[in-house]
Amino acid sequence: MNGISRRRVLTAGATAGALGALSACSGGWGAGGEGPAHGSATEQARPLKLIGDGSTADTGAQPHQPKAERLKTGSRPPQFVVFSWDGAGELSNGLFSRFRKVAADHGASMTFFLSGIYTLPESKKHLYRPPQHPVGASAIGYLADRHIHATLQQVRAAWLEGHEIGTHFNGHFCGADGVRRWSSAEWRSEIEQAVHFVTEWKTNTGFTDLDPLPFDYRKELIGGRTPCLEGQASLLPTAAALGWKYDASSSGGLQIWPAKVQGGRIWDFPLQSIPFSGHSFQVLSMDYNMMANQSGGSPLGDRTRYDTWRAQARDTYLAGFRRAYETNRAPFFIGNHFERWNGGIYMDAVEEAIERIAKYDEVRMVSFRQLVEWLEAQDPAVLRKLRALAPGQSPLGGWEEFLGAPASSATTGN
Repeated sequence: MNGISRRRVLTAGATAGALGALSACSGGWGAGGEGPAHGSATEQARPLKLIGDGSTADTGAQPHQPKAERLKTGSRPPQFVVFSWDGAGELSNGLFSRFRKVAADHGASMTFFLSGIYTLPESKKHLYRPPQHPVGASAIGYLADRHIHATLQQVRAAWLEGHEIGTHFNGHFCGADGVRRWSSAEWRSEIEQAVHFVTEWKTNTGFTDLDPLPFDYRKELIGGRTPCLEGQASLLPTAAALGWKYDASSSGGLQIWPAKVQGGRIWDFPLQSIPFSGHSFQVLSMDYNMMANQSGGSPLGDRTRYDTWRAQARDTYLAGFRRAYETNRAPFFIGNHFERWNGGIYMDAVEEAIERIAKYDEVRMVSFRQLVEWLEAQDPAVLRKLRALAPGQSPLGGWEEFLGAPASSATTGN
């Protein structure tokens, strides 16, 4: 959750195509390569190497991961789209499981930013020592034990299906006394505690009927998103020291190809400013910001406008997608929460957007981890050329000339 992004708009037209079958073994993500596929969460037995108290286990390489390959000379880049989820707890509304199914239906991988305290029972909240706040404090509360149980099941299944498990840290402190005041050392404490809760849930919950999470979280964790998109400046030194590959905490980013920050060590994946359907200004590519503009931040707005707002949110996501797809092919980032704001219209809007985006050719709906792997497989000179393209800017002479010749220029598209 964060402030409303306003005032700047670029337009884009529309095209459509047909998406071929997706396969994780199809030869990578070149221009014409295909994206990841997903299997059942009930995988065949995988080798187990239990870690710590048995809450997690090293089961080897994550399944359903595509091979990242370099673009061929002169090839058009795929259109990457990353759907990510802040908090990632499974409540009675079943939204985590709902979007796992949506992803499976459309060959998508996603990033789930798990809040560490969503694996910690409230009866054990004294174990959480948030920086600059009382012991056990949390701005998002704690899950009921049954919801912790369900969340652990969803996290396990999601990873086996090829999704990424990142972090949304713990207590979600925003504003004047929130994470923007934290030092790099305090961020390290917050991260270590989040990892500790995820890797010792058996001890803390007492659950004996669940399998371990099938990954070593210290190796799995390569990025996160901060509460309210605040505090990135102090987080980045700690993230780099921990070997993280990316951060998704900045806001209002342009729809351009990503760059690295923190001395070239961390990929910066911001939520982006996209054309707000029906308006002359832009909005951040996140459900909260749709709500902030439509109902003034109230999660219980005018019911008579729900249908209009749902369509507007969907069309806004599609406008941002098309602006990239039809011009510079910059990766498109959409952030969400598992929420029921304004009657759940934003969940419906993002599902409808996924269904429509999946019909386009050369679309790769991936996790942030998978995007990092693709970016790091590319020729740095090619990435520099791609980053030179502004939002809504197409390559002069087409992709073959732009990425085939040693030196090219670009011109504004539609």
